[in-house]
Amino acid sequence: MSAKSEPSCELYLITPPKIEIDAFAEDLAAALDAGPVACLQLRLKEVSDDEIKRAAEALLPVCHERGVPLLMNDRPDLALLTGCDGVHIGQQDTPYAEARRILGDEAMIGVTCHNSLHLAMEAAEALADYVAFGAFYPTETKEILHHAEIETLESWAGSTTVPCVAIGGITLENAQPLINAGADFLAVITAVWKHPEGPAAAVKAFEELMAPASA
Repeated sequence: MSAKSEPSCELYLITPPKIEIDAFAEDLAAALDAGPVACLQLRLKEVSDDEIKRAAEALLPVCHERGVPLLMNDRPDLALLTGCDGVHIGQQDTPYAEARRILGDEAMIGVTCHNSLHLAMEAAEALADYVAFGAFYPTETKEILHHAEIETLESWAGSTTVPCVAIGGITLENAQPLINAGADFLAVITAVWKHPEGPAAAVKAFEELMAPASA
């Protein structure tokens, strides 16, 4: 994941909050084989650390065999322990400086910034690898405490080269305004993993949707 020299958008996959590890690994392989994916974020909720570690150990080879980085959600300690490529942290999680200290300069660290250009600028100045804005739309996977505006995305994309991720209820039907606004990455969960024709078909459909922006 890196800043783009010209307008483009890529898929940023996030795991469902609970998975059956072996079955999900197969779905993940199919999804990553179907089209370009910038990264996978492992975001499991209400499960033990051991379960998260088992999931990371199973999914890391699937990602790395295809050149896709795996990021841990919230937990730089578990990212380090399992050999993940980095971590995504929220405003209430481990502070950025501490995450960077734990993981080192080479790790990829992204920061949730809700709808705040100020938070995003602070993260960028601290050398975060990307910032994330959201939620843009209602979502099944997380209670929405912060709603993001398209104008925030446009302002960020028009003023900096630090990549931004749009997150929150993104589907094939509602993604276009976010692509047009300058999102570098679309974070997607349900629209891929619960696509009626399967994750591979979803990744192909998102690739087609993003093609005009990356052409």
